[in-house]
Parts: sequence; structure tokens; C-alpha cells
Amino acid sequence: MTAVTAPRPLVGVVLLLFVSAAWGSAFPLMKDLIHRMPVADLLAERYGLATLVLLLLRPNCLRGLRENTWLTGILLGLLFGVGQTAQAVALHDLPSSVSGFTVGSYVVITPVLGLVLLGVRLPSRTWAAVALAMAAMTAFTLLRGTEGADISLPALAITLLSAVLYAGHTLVLGGFERARQEGYAVAVIQLGVIALMTGLLAAPDGITLPSTTVDWAILGHLSVVACALGFLARSFGQAHVRPVPAAVILSAQPLWVTALAVMVYGEALTWTVFLGGGLIAAAMLLVVLPGRRPGEGGARRGGAHRRVRRKPWRRMCEEPSGA
Repeated sequence: MTAVTAPRPLVGVVLLLFVSAAWGSAFPLMKDLIHRMPVADLLAERYGLATLVLLLLRPNCLRGLRENTWLTGILLGLLFGVGQTAQAVALHDLPSSVSGFTVGSYVVITPVLGLVLLGVRLPSRTWAAVALAMAAMTAFTLLRGTEGADISLPALAITLLSAVLYAGHTLVLGGFERARQEGYAVAVIQLGVIALMTGLLAAPDGITLPSTTVDWAILGHLSVVACALGFLARSFGQAHVRPVPAAVILSAQPLWVTALAVMVYGEALTWTVFLGGGLIAAAMLLVVLPGRRPGEGGARRGGAHRRVRRKPWRRMCEEPSGA
């Protein structure tokens, strides 16, 4: 029987910060490459290469898995894959700032879905962090302008759907109890499902490969760093951090997008960058710094705390008081 280690929040925070940086750097590269490659082809190659890399590193990672692990991985792959495809398709008809803001709204959708579907109640401190994260998203995106482009309402609706799917993905991953033991396998299954789904969409018209060395380098970054390593870090990171704080930490992606734009494209630093950076830092501090432990200050009856039995799924997703 495998020993289950206690959650290590600092490890989870570091891993999720890596994910936010990897995915943040992928956003402008993805938007650039889809002008030269069909969306389905790019996604199929990106996730196919990521799956192959992880399988080459651990060829036996899928042996002996429980049925529940397979089902969880497939569900996660479908949620993220449909969301990613919808976001990429809609990106053609939306300014980057609007797309980024709409996708980033999943930081609010996640706790709302948890409350409505799972009955998970959050402390006021966590809701404050969610509000700060959304304010940061506004500063990084909408306050910087919409690039003078028209906003397509159908594309906006599709992007909002992707945000809902990402929120569902966060909750499902947070409810997977064996993430610390089978996180690698779940990452591989997710990537494989997305690769298969996008490959089926791309196959009828043939697969278009990158045409230049630069485009191959971009595809390599998207596949290895953003997908293979990003999904691994996400799986293991959420084993140590609850879903809503994880969503808050991942909402730092626009900070990394801006940093890339400043360093690579020479974009000027504006007051919105500093405002957004300060807000997201405050949000992360609220969810990272320890608060009261569960049960402290709780209701007592007969001098003892009442024990409330919770379903495993809800227990895994519920935020401890003050965290």
C-alpha cells in the first residue's frame, strides 16, 4: 500500500506559478501561429507531441491504472480539449485583451460552480482573493484597450463557454483524490484525449506542419513547456492546493503575457501593468498565507466540536477556513 504524503502548499504554489508562466507565455505564441496554421492542426500537433514526450519518459505510466483514474483523465481531457478548441477558434474574431479577460473569468466561475453544483462554501477571505484576481484581469486586459477591433458576440459566447469548461476542469482535478500517486498518468491521459479529439478534427483536410524553423521552435515550446510540463505541474500542483486558490494563482497568466511582451516585443510598461501586478500579488497572498485551521472557532456543543460528515468529492474541493 502506497503511503499518502500530507499536502505541501508551498510545493503546490510553486508548481502552479510555473503553470501560469508557461501558459501565459503560450498565449501570444499561439495567437501568432494560428495565422499560419489551421487551429485543429496546431492543437493536434501540440498535444500529440506533448503526449509522446511524456510516454517516452515513462513508457509504463499507464499500466495497472484503476478504472476511476482512466475515467477522470478522459473527463479532464474532454473538458480542457473542448475549452481549448473553442478558445482558439474564437480567437480569430476577438481582440486578445477581450479573449484574455473572458477566459480569465473562470477564476470567478470556479467558486460559483463549486457552490451551485457541489455546495462548497468559501470563507470571505477567499472571495476577496477572487475579486482581486478579477480586478487584476481587468487591468491587464480591458483597461489596456481592445486594439480598435470589433467584438464578435458569437466569438465572445464561445470564449465564455471555454471559461466555464476550464472552471469545471479545475474542480474535477481538485476532486481527484489520488493526484499525488497518479498525477503523471492523469496528465498523459488528458493530453492523449485532447490530441485524439483535435486530430479527428484535423484529419479530413490533412495535417499542415510548421513551415519555418521559428514556427517549429514555437510548436516545441507549446508542446513541451506549456503542455507536457504544464499539465504535469498542474496535476501535482492541485494535489497540494485546493481548486479556488489554484484558480487564483493561475489567473496570474496575464502578468507573464505582459512580461513576455515587454521583454520580446519592447512593449512599454504602463500604469495598468503595475496595477494589475499589485492586485494579483495581493490575491495570491490571500490564498497562500495561512489562516485559521479548519474547526478553529467553530460551533461547539457540549464543549466539543461537532463533526460533520462530508462526501469525499466535496471534502477535496472545499476550502479550509481562512485559506
